[in-house]
Amino acid sequence: MADPSGSESELGRPLGGWRLRVYTVIFESDTRAGRLFDLVLVWLILTSVAVVMLDSFEALHARWGGPLMVLEWVFTVIFTVEYIARLACVRRPSRYASSALGVIDLVAVLPTWAALFVPGLHALIDVRLLRLLRLFRILKLAAYVEEFAALGAALMASRRKILVFLSFVLAVVIVMGSVMYVVEGPANGFTNIPVSVYWAISTMTTVGFGDITPKTGLGRFITSFMMLIGWGTLAVPTGIVSAEFTALRLGGRPVSARRNCPVCLSEGHEAVARFCRNCGCELPPQARPGATNTTQPP
Repeated sequence: MADPSGSESELGRPLGGWRLRVYTVIFESDTRAGRLFDLVLVWLILTSVAVVMLDSFEALHARWGGPLMVLEWVFTVIFTVEYIARLACVRRPSRYASSALGVIDLVAVLPTWAALFVPGLHALIDVRLLRLLRLFRILKLAAYVEEFAALGAALMASRRKILVFLSFVLAVVIVMGSVMYVVEGPANGFTNIPVSVYWAISTMTTVGFGDITPKTGLGRFITSFMMLIGWGTLAVPTGIVSAEFTALRLGGRPVSARRNCPVCLSEGHEAVARFCRNCGCELPPQARPGATNTTQPP
């Protein structure tokens, strides 16, 4: 799906030839081939992540380590070819490579190749770290689910409010942690102010690990007060993001403001358009809010 706020030159859409055909399949989901590509890639991502998780079990690794490694290499090759194809079909590959999605695509395949070409990594870093880095593939799903973009827009719209709220929370835990350091002291486990701030954070978030507990009556009173504050505090960021998310939904902006003709590949058709303004062919139905799509490179 094309970015409705950017032009074709900004998005790096090629002008024609095989690059345009590949670009249409990989970066656009208005065509049948594009939707099929997105669906297959989503299942490949989920399956590859499941393989990494299964390989973390020692018993399964000892018995099925060979087949799991073969599957890992199959996924690595597929995602590598996909990454190269994305770079090859855009007009500005450097911009895509330096984008958030481009970095995620690279990190998804880099650990396997790094372990192959730099054997010394096995001596310096536990191989489980490389397996963990492969789980970055799950972040690729954000490119194919439209709700990720809506949630990201809501977070960006409320970032200043959340920042102010976090600043207030930080001030509260520092003050209350310092007070508890004075009230309880090292004898009761509050050995320094950072430890006391850690206690304040775990108490205010209602986690309560219990590794540090107040022993005095005044300390318990302060703890009870912190717990009551925590109940109301946790609801604030949720309310901020929910309000912004609702505002975006009620703003009336279409889910896909730009649509592509499957015949002539022209872009920019309105959400209510039924036929292509260039060739007159019938346009595919408008994508539903839950349909998969792929984010353009910047």
